[in-house]
Amino acid sequence: MSTHTVFIGAGSNIGDRLTYLQEACNMLAALDGTSISGISRVYRSDPVGITDQPEFCNIVIRLETELQPEELLRGCLEIEILLGRPASHRKWGPRVIDLDMLFYDTMILEGPDLILPHPELHNRKFVMLPMLDIADPLHPVFSKSIRQLLESCNDRSQVEPVADKLKNPSTEGFSYGH
Repeated sequence: MSTHTVFIGAGSNIGDRLTYLQEACNMLAALDGTSISGISRVYRSDPVGITDQPEFCNIVIRLETELQPEELLRGCLEIEILLGRPASHRKWGPRVIDLDMLFYDTMILEGPDLILPHPELHNRKFVMLPMLDIADPLHPVFSKSIRQLLESCNDRSQVEPVADKLKNPSTEGFSYGH
């Protein structure tokens, strides 16, 4: 099977945010045919949309996976539920974990449940800054690098690194559920 490079944005603003982000990494690495090849530093950001809620901690995770986009999406949704996110949740509301597929190779997809690349990626500093910690991929729709998109981004929210990188379960010997 061929391996695909995927970028996942992860955010948390309820409870022990760093623990939820680390658990999400551990569980992503445990998906069949999947390993983590990079994790950004943790960034603090103000909430978007509904601003009367705690600030978020965000990371971007680079995966190498044999899973197809829909299979990986199902895995991400299962991880969110296992970590305590309700299946029905308020858009832009507080959450223990949020996992968004940002890029899947250079695929462009507009499906009922998944749009690739993520349609708001180029408007979100809290996604682009962490991504630049681990890669500067070319956006397949805009044909611009993430750095170029960040330079022209109108997002003026505060986004700053708050912690070193989380542990990479694919390289640091952690095996989730074994």
